[in-house]
Amino acid sequence: MEKHMEDDVREDPVKRIGIIGVGEIGRAIVEGLRHAGGASPEIFLSPRGARTAAELSERYEGVQICADNQEVVDRSELVIIAVRRQGHHEALTGLKVDDDKIVVNLMAGVATDDLRRTLATGAPIVRAIPLPAVRERRSVTVTCPSHPVVDALFEQLGGALPVTDETAFNVFSALTGTLTAHYTYLATLTSWAAGHGIAPDAADRYVRSLFQNVGRSLGDGTRPLHQLAADHETPKGNNERIRTTWFDPANAAALTKALDGLLTDLQ
Repeated sequence: MEKHMEDDVREDPVKRIGIIGVGEIGRAIVEGLRHAGGASPEIFLSPRGARTAAELSERYEGVQICADNQEVVDRSELVIIAVRRQGHHEALTGLKVDDDKIVVNLMAGVATDDLRRTLATGAPIVRAIPLPAVRERRSVTVTCPSHPVVDALFEQLGGALPVTDETAFNVFSALTGTLTAHYTYLATLTSWAAGHGIAPDAADRYVRSLFQNVGRSLGDGTRPLHQLAADHETPKGNNERIRTTWFDPANAAALTKALDGLLTDLQ
């Protein structure tokens, strides 16, 4: 059986981080690492996403743009790969990644074995799902498998949630696919209110306030989600009416079916 570098455990914090694919999540990671100042690793950015990379390198000391992806790898201890799933073979084929590097794969639906074949490396590969809120160090990041250096990195950015296998990891990955549906739900509420004569800016302000308060209640980890729902509902009240008439069994089944379909694709 081929032996990979997962067995080689580093204890020192990583000092040089490379990011290949500087999109929204790459930007958020850089901003999170530089959040509130203080010491942080050197960061090397690929030229992919040139405008964002240039902005970050101008704004932050110790953030540099490399000539190509190979230079990112060569100058880094830990390499974050955040390119699009559809073009990852083209972007990564031919890179030389030494076994003493650590690779963090942010590409949804790209399994570890697939990426290892593309890179032809024995380096440890860890999958992760950071969300944009890492820029404020407020997002829990799922990792697979647990690795002390990678978990420590994401602990700085809001917390790490290691899982043991890619089957579980893909379930968490599917959950992230519900984010924009939530924003669209809020936008639909705002449009409904505007359709009943409420000024759009007033409707927007109120819906934002309403659900920001819901978000704050989620910080109470002592109550499970079903209990939070019950605590915000009175028998035969307004909330119960909307929950039971709109979010009915058929609606719940449709959501489950959509998630199951996404999970199948991710696997």
